[in-house]
Amino acid sequence: RYFAADTRQALRALRDEQGPEAVILSNRRINGGVEIIAAMDYEDSMVNSSLGNLDALPDERSDERSDERSDALSEIDPYENNFHHNQQAAMSVPYVANQTRSSSKITNPSSKKTKVTQRQPSQYQTSQQQTNESSTTLNKIQNELTGLRNIMEAPLMQFSWSETSRVQPLYANLLKQLMTLGINSVLSQIIASKLEKKGLSKHSWLESLNYLADLIPIDNKDILSSGGIISLVGPTGVGKTTTIAKLAARFALKHGRRAVTLITTDNYRIGAHEQLRSYGRILGIPVHVASDSEELKYLLQETKDKHGDNQLTLIDTAGICQKEVKLTEQITSLNIAGVDIKNYLVLSATGQINLQDDVIKGFSKINLAACIITKVDEAASLGEIISVLIQHKLPVSFICNGQKVPDDLHQARGRLLIKKAVKLMHSLNKSLSDEELAYTFGRALNNGNG
Repeated sequence: RYFAADTRQALRALRDEQGPEAVILSNRRINGGVEIIAAMDYEDSMVNSSLGNLDALPDERSDERSDERSDALSEIDPYENNFHHNQQAAMSVPYVANQTRSSSKITNPSSKKTKVTQRQPSQYQTSQQQTNESSTTLNKIQNELTGLRNIMEAPLMQFSWSETSRVQPLYANLLKQLMTLGINSVLSQIIASKLEKKGLSKHSWLESLNYLADLIPIDNKDILSSGGIISLVGPTGVGKTTTIAKLAARFALKHGRRAVTLITTDNYRIGAHEQLRSYGRILGIPVHVASDSEELKYLLQETKDKHGDNQLTLIDTAGICQKEVKLTEQITSLNIAGVDIKNYLVLSATGQINLQDDVIKGFSKINLAACIITKVDEAASLGEIISVLIQHKLPVSFICNGQKVPDDLHQARGRLLIKKAVKLMHSLNKSLSDEELAYTFGRALNNGNG
C-alpha cells in the first residue's frame, strides 16, 4: 500500500520501490490524499476483484469546439480550441447522472396495503431523496473515473516528456522555459513548434519572447490624449476606483481639471461613493452619482453641453461577479442610445487563469473596447494573464503596478509586459519539477490529440 498527497506522488513512490513492472490493483481517495495498492506477483482474479467491472462504466467523452477564425492571430486558434478541454471533459460526467436518474424507479414490490392512518412520504421528499442518492453515486463514479484516468495517464505523460527531452532537447528546454514563465502549456507548444520549423538554437528563448510579445493584443487608442466617455467594469476588488483616479489625474495634468468629470453608478455597496469622492476632493474634480440609466444619460448630456467633446468622462461602476444577475442590469444601464460609451474591463494580475477566463467571458456580454491590468506588483506570475489575453484577443490599454496616483499607471506595450514577466520569474527563482512538466506537457498533448 502506498499513501501520498496526490496520485503522482504515490505513483513515484511505487515506481521507486517496485519498479515499472508493478501492477496497480486498486486506488481510492482517503483523508489527506490517495491510497494505491500494487503488487509484483498477482493473479488475474485478484486484479478483477480489485478493479471491478470497468465495462459497466460509460465512456468519457467531450465535445470539441469547431469555431473558425480568420484574423491575424489565426495561428494560435488551436490554443483556444483546447484551452478548456479539461472542463469540457468534466462536464461529460452528468451523462451518468441522467442515466442513473432515468433508470431509477419509485417501486417497492414487497410493500402491502397499509392502514389509512399511516402517513405516506410526500412526492417531493421521495424525489429529493432520489436526487441526493443519485448525486452521491455520481460523485463516487466521478472520483473513481478521475483516479483511474490519473493512474493510466501518469506513466504515459512521464514517458512522453522523457522521450521529448531525449530526442528534442532544445525543443523541450524551450517548452520548460515558457511554462516556467507561466504561459499555458498549449500556447507554449504552439510557440515552440513555430520556432522549431525555423531551427532552434541558443537564441530561441529570446526569439520566443519576441514572438510572444507580438501576440499580445495592444489597444493603440490613447484615451489620455483623445478623451471620451470611458466606463470601467469588472469584479469587486480589482482596483477600478483607484484606476479611475489615476486616469483622471493624468488627464487633468495635461488638459486641466475642468476637462475631467467623474460619475459613479455604484449603488449596491454602503458608502461606495466615498472613495471616489475622496479622490475627487484631492484632485479638485467634481463627482456625480447616477442611480439609473436615465440619470446617467442626463449627466452625460449636461457634461457635453458645458465642456463639449474635448474632455474625459470616467464612469465608475459597481463591482459585480461575472455570474451575477446584476451584470445584466449593468449592461442595460451602460447601453444608452446615441451615447458612445467605451467599456474597459479591469483585470487583476493576481487572479488564477481559470478565473480570468470566466471574468472575460462573463463581461464580454458588454461591448468591451479593451482592458486594464492592475496589481502587477502583487502578482506571482504574469504568464497566466498574458495567456488569457492572447486566447481571447482582448486588447490591453494600461497596466498598473502600485497604488500611487497617478504614477503607477503605464501605457501597455507587449514587450513591457514580457519584460516584467521575465523579471518576476527570475526574482522569484521559479522552476518546475520534471513531474510537473511531464503532467502539464502530457495533458496539453492529450488535449491536442483529442
